[in-house]
This record gives sequence, structure tokens and C-alpha cells, in this order.
Amino acid sequence: MKTATPLFRALRLPAGPLRRRPPDLTYAADDTPPWSSLIPLSIQHGLTALSLTVYILAVARIAGMTPTDTRSFMAVSILTMAVATFLQAWGGRLGAGMLLVHIPAPVLLVLSANMIKDYGPGAMVPIGLTAGITGLVVARCAPHLRKVFTAPLVGLVVAMVGLSLIAPSVTHSLGMGADHRISMGSLGVAALTLTVIVIGSIWGNRTVKLFALIAGIGAGTAAAALTGQLADGALLAAEPWFAVPTIATPVFKVPSGVLLAVALITVLTHLDTLGSVTIMQKMDDANWRRADMRGVGRGIQASSLGDLLTAFLGSYPTATSSANIALCHVSRSTARLIGVGTALVLLAVVFMPQVTMALTLIPTPVLGAVEIYAAAYLIVSGIELIASRALDSRGIFMVGLSLIAGLGVMLLPQLAEQAPESMRFLAGSGFVVAGAVAIALTLLFRIGLARREVQPITHDGTPIAEQVSDFVALQGGAWAARRDVVQRATLAAVEAAEAIASADGRRLQSIRGSFDELSLDLILSHDGAPLPLGQDQRPDLSLLLDSDDAALDAVLSGVSVQLLRHLSDRVTTGRHSDGSAWLRLHFEH
Repeated sequence: MKTATPLFRALRLPAGPLRRRPPDLTYAADDTPPWSSLIPLSIQHGLTALSLTVYILAVARIAGMTPTDTRSFMAVSILTMAVATFLQAWGGRLGAGMLLVHIPAPVLLVLSANMIKDYGPGAMVPIGLTAGITGLVVARCAPHLRKVFTAPLVGLVVAMVGLSLIAPSVTHSLGMGADHRISMGSLGVAALTLTVIVIGSIWGNRTVKLFALIAGIGAGTAAAALTGQLADGALLAAEPWFAVPTIATPVFKVPSGVLLAVALITVLTHLDTLGSVTIMQKMDDANWRRADMRGVGRGIQASSLGDLLTAFLGSYPTATSSANIALCHVSRSTARLIGVGTALVLLAVVFMPQVTMALTLIPTPVLGAVEIYAAAYLIVSGIELIASRALDSRGIFMVGLSLIAGLGVMLLPQLAEQAPESMRFLAGSGFVVAGAVAIALTLLFRIGLARREVQPITHDGTPIAEQVSDFVALQGGAWAARRDVVQRATLAAVEAAEAIASADGRRLQSIRGSFDELSLDLILSHDGAPLPLGQDQRPDLSLLLDSDDAALDAVLSGVSVQLLRHLSDRVTTGRHSDGSAWLRLHFEH
């Protein structure tokens, strides 16, 4: 890890957890990029986040807000994005300690627009309070939700976020309007943007990879300008260079049903936060095994504190940005200081309306190309998380049925029209539906699932190795254990069974497995004396030249012991209370 510069020490960022730095990362979480990289990367992340403030403009347009109210609403919402992004980068007890940039939450767009239209901008105050308080409760409970928020469920949510980006990204890239006609000009701009991003990310050197995304945006914007697709700059002249945003007067006369819907949406939105934190943890740790739920809880907490700020400012709630996570992947940089720099960029823009307006004029096909890259990255990352665990029929049905439910809503939007009017915006979101179904099925399928299982070993002609390997594979899938751990455990259990069977006076009686998400234990019970493990030393292979059978057996026993020590994290032996012996294989998970 690179040593901290005076800038890092001056900011006094709380130390993050110890991780093994992936060799392909240019700047890891606690690294300090030089100014020549820190400033451009911060601006790049800031530009990406600001380009997505189009969600705020959409809310203002639907709600019929005046230009003055829209400008203030935009400014205080960007301020909320800046604070939440800073808390995530700061870490400690406040945030995840990661480069997680916040953008306006798309899932609340319709609800917020309708509330502002009916009750004015002050209606965002109770909405922000509800979202913030709900999020803090979820953050407090996060460490205890490990058994529910499994890797397959998180992977499913991440993949669904990517899948939900397909329709808008393709629509934006092709310039499709209400008539669904394809604009060849838009297609050309989007293709150029995506081509520059992909070429820079794959074949570029270290410096080119850092700025592949901003290079693609620049190339696409230039192409749009040359082909006359850039928006009229007259909108900029109508905005002042400097303005202090105003805070809306709170309005608390919001229907309780709306606040209940906001609470439900918040819980499901934080599944996206869970996925975002997990993806960043995995990206920043070469030894990643599972989601750090305490880190996830702090990530949800930072987002919730931002939502509480929403209540005080009357701004728009935020969520973690998938596009910025994709940018971390492109640049191979996850440094927290970049998150601090991004927050400062966003904060500066709060008081510069012309800059904000200029950024929202980035051509739609350019944004579509960026969304396509983000969608591809998230879909593949989600599939990797799902495939990292062994799945039995429970896991297969959970993933499969949840995907069908989410994709069914996305492909057949008319299904949402069958839901009550107050719930249509929930039923119409494939991400929300898939997440809700996944949680429900995970809880349902846990019924009858034991964390400890025992299987007697029969001696009726069925190979013992087959019985042992089938048991480990079956239970590993039922427990959704990591696939690589299940493979090691299978090899170790078979080797232990063969070592017991080959020892005089010993006969394997049963195999018992237990799992608690942090460890996998296998106990092989047998009659006779405990299998001698001896000291942790290599067997003397020169004894193989000895024709004495006892010496040969000793060498082979030593080889088995060494192999068991290599495959498992810990090997122990002992006796049961009934006098039989046992051999325990422990695997860190």
C-alpha cells in the first residue's frame, strides 16, 4: 500500500479495514493519488454524478415547478449528494469508507413529483424524514441480516440494477422518441463514446485507463457538437453565475400511505446500497470472501444521514451511483480521497447555476453510452456473485423466480396496472419486485433448513468416497457456501475417509457438517483410536525405497496428514463420549 501523504494525514481520514490490495488496482481505498490524478479523477466522478441530475429536472418538470424553484431544488439536492458522498469516503463510524458517489434516487422520481405537484416542494421534508429514519433502522440491523442478505441475493440485486439500465440506456443511445424511430446521428455519437471508453479501458496504458470515461464523454460531446446535436446554449445565459439556494417551507400534510410506501421503497433501495458496498469491497480486496455487513451498515447509515439532510433542506433523496462504480472499474481506482474530492466538486457546483445547467446539457446519446457500460459491468458482477456460491434447488429457485418476477414486470409493464393505484410505482419497478421476491423466498426457503446435518456411512457396497463427496456437495449447495470452499472440503473429506479406511482397526461411521457463514466444519466419526496426526512435518519419502510394509504405511499416512493440513484450515482429532473417535476438518468461509 502506498504511504499516506501530508494531505491524507491532514484530513485524518479514519483508518479502513486491513485488506490485501489487488495487484491490478492503480489506487486502492487508502492510497493517496498524486494531485495530477486526484483532481482529474474527482472531476470525472463529479461530472458523472452531475450528469445524472436529470432525474431532478424530470421531477421538477412533472411537478410543474417554476424556474426559480427548480434552480433552488437542484442546488440543495446536489448539496445532499455532496454530503452523502463525503460521509461515505470519510468512513469511520459515519460511512462505508469507500469511493461511493451519491446521485438522485431514480426509484422515488414519480412519487416525489406527484407529492411536489400536490403539496409543493415542502412535501420533501416528511419524505426525507421517513427515508432517513427507516434507513437508520436498516443500518442498525444490517450486521444481523447476514443470513438473509446472502451473496446470491446480493448478486441478484446487482444484476437487476444492471438489467434495469438496459431499456433507458438503449433508448438514450438510439435517440428514440415517442415514435420509437432510431436516430442514426444519436447512434453514431453513442457508438463513438462507447468505443473510446472500451478501447481506453482494455488497451490503454495506466494513464489512459484512468481517464477512459471522461475521454469517451469528451469525444461523444464533440461529435454531437459537430453534427448539430448539442443543446442550445441560450439556456445558460438565463442562469446567474452565483446564487445561494433557498430552503422550502416544510409541509407535513402528506398522506400516511405515501410515507408507508416511502419506507418500503427505502428498504428495497438499500438493497442497492448493499450491492454497491459489496461490489466495492470485492473490488478493493484480493482476499474477498463475503460482504462485511458492518461496512454495509455504515454505508446505509451514510446514505440515511443524507436523507435526513434532505428533510432539513427540502431536497431530493439520494442513492449510490452505479455509473460511478463502473467508473471505478474503468479507472482501476477506489481511493477514498477521490470521494472527498468529488464531494468538493459537487459542493462548488451548488452555488454555480450556470455550471449545473451546462452539465445537464450533456447530449443524451453520450449518457446512454455511459449507462450501457455501467449496465454491462453490473450484470456481469452480479452473475459473478451468484456463481461464487454453490446452489441447491433452494438457491436456484430463489434466483430464478426472482429474476422472472423482475424481468416480467420490466418486459410487461401493463402488469403493474393491475395493482392498486397507490402501489403501481412499486409494482412497475423490476428492481423493486425482484428484490422483494428474493427476500421473501430467502426467508421462506430457510424453513426446514438445518445448519447441522449428519449422514451415516453405509458399508453395503456403495463407495465411501462417493457417499462423503455427495454429502459435502449437497450440503454445500443447501447452505450456499462458497464454491471454492466446497470443492476444498470435498477433496479433504474424501482424503480423510480414505485415510481412516486404510488405517488398521478403524471404520468410518458417519459424517457431520455444520455451517454458520463464517466457517464450515466437517466431523468424520469412526471406531477405533483417533487417527494420529503427528507433528506438522513432511514425511520422509526416502522410506518408500524400503520394502517393509509398516514403513510404507507410515509414509502414506504422513502424506495424507500433510494433504489434509493443506486442504483444510485446521485438522483436529478426539474421542466421543461413547468411546468412538472423530476427525474434524475446519474451513474458514
